Amino acid sequence: MFNRKNLINQLKSNENWDVIIIGGGATGLGVALDCTTRGYKTLLLEQVDFAKGTSSRSTKLVHGGVRYLAQGNIDLVREALFERGLMLQNASHLVSNQSFIIPNYRWWDNFFYTVGLKVYDFLAGKLSFGKSLRIKKRETISRLSTLKTDNLKGGVVYYDGQFDDSRLAVNIAQSCIENGATVINHFKVKNLQKNEKGLVNGVVATDTETNLDYALKAKVVINATGVFSDEVLQMDNVSAENSIRPSQGIHLVFDKSFLPGNDAIMIPKTDDGRVLFLVPWHNRVVVGTTDTLLNSHSLEPKPLDKEVDFVLETANRYLNKKASKDDVLSIFAGLRPLAAPKDKSEKTKEISRSHKIIVSDSELITITGGKWTTYRRMAQDTVNKIIELKKLPKAECKTQNLLIHGANGTVDRSNHLYIYGTDRKGIEQIINEDASLGENLHPRLEFTKAEVVWAVRNEMARTIEDVLARRVRVLFLDAKAAIEIAPMVGELLRAELNETKSWRAEQISKFISIAEQYVLK
Repeated sequence: MFNRKNLINQLKSNENWDVIIIGGGATGLGVALDCTTRGYKTLLLEQVDFAKGTSSRSTKLVHGGVRYLAQGNIDLVREALFERGLMLQNASHLVSNQSFIIPNYRWWDNFFYTVGLKVYDFLAGKLSFGKSLRIKKRETISRLSTLKTDNLKGGVVYYDGQFDDSRLAVNIAQSCIENGATVINHFKVKNLQKNEKGLVNGVVATDTETNLDYALKAKVVINATGVFSDEVLQMDNVSAENSIRPSQGIHLVFDKSFLPGNDAIMIPKTDDGRVLFLVPWHNRVVVGTTDTLLNSHSLEPKPLDKEVDFVLETANRYLNKKASKDDVLSIFAGLRPLAAPKDKSEKTKEISRSHKIIVSDSELITITGGKWTTYRRMAQDTVNKIIELKKLPKAECKTQNLLIHGANGTVDRSNHLYIYGTDRKGIEQIINEDASLGENLHPRLEFTKAEVVWAVRNEMARTIEDVLARRVRVLFLDAKAAIEIAPMVGELLRAELNETKSWRAEQISKFISIAEQYVLK
């Protein structure tokens, strides 16, 4: 079912689609799932790999946005809290309930955050993750053993979601295919096609593995390319104004010893007015994020020195275990596709976080903005808008209670394979058939060779980077280990894909040049 050859054959046998979606991040995949479950003939094309861009580089939070509450953006918070509840319900293997503690060093803060978070609880309604409460200094210290205690007054505990972003993207891609969509990675859209009235009615795309071009027709084309939206808008109209202002956020990953308990820390006010999170993730700790407006964007954004210094300095103000650059296991940067402000504002907190649907004169549909937590609602709004434009026949949205591939009722988090949900049995079966594939990829890592094989056979991974960045999250957890295991992973891929030794050598070289950017020099 998830075989690339079969998916390409579907392209050859289907010349006309109801919907073609450009972009395989959270937004595009959400739209594809919404379309195919409503019964539309759906094709999604991703130029590199699912979640290659922003959607694999988040703070790993499924949240309403405490910061937006402080800004008074009640509607955005309420919508996100509702969607947060649905994500936990529909992808329980990847989304979990995470307790956060806000440490308070002034008496007034204790009161202020307690009241604010009661509003957060109220807005969550029936889908609440738990009641927030004030805790005393002694309990705060016992739960956060690496927290600085000078002048500490106590803390406020609240609950939000935590997840594995790119693994959810892969599972949504699988769900799309299971529900009848054709979803293909490493397939780049080069041009839009238009009919005699000048309306967009298809795309020209290249399979980047074979360099073969395909001309594909559709009733509607949806641009869901995140920070690359303007490039597609300019394929449509060379003089189109920029709709996106990219903002960069960086994250540093540390060993679990920097935050040994089960709680995350939320620092509500940093020097630049943002919040900083320290979040347990895959038995490591993710610390971030920054918010730096950029004038350009790329597939591999680079962290700025000033961002690294800011994260370390801010974290060290709160930790009694000093974190240095030498302690960083991996550093990654992501770009947020913020809707460009009308007034050229330079403050990211003043740029809209809510999503926006743009319909061009040629009826190209573009969906921008938003965040991971609201991916399903963004898709629903986009498809409803297309129906309103009478470009597709009316059909009701079906995704609100749709279980995502792998979702299961009981999740045993004592074994790292829990992230595969119902697919865990498949990986165990691979190990039963070949015990050598049960070996760990690296002495510092919990991941096994069987997971690499599974990623190629069942999760549409085509490159070392697809595997180590977005299926088995080694690049984001321990970049040096990722570089060390690249040759071994390359050989597992070569054998599975029946490729040549020169292909493997090229793969290793490409991966290492990317992975070196995740090692903090």
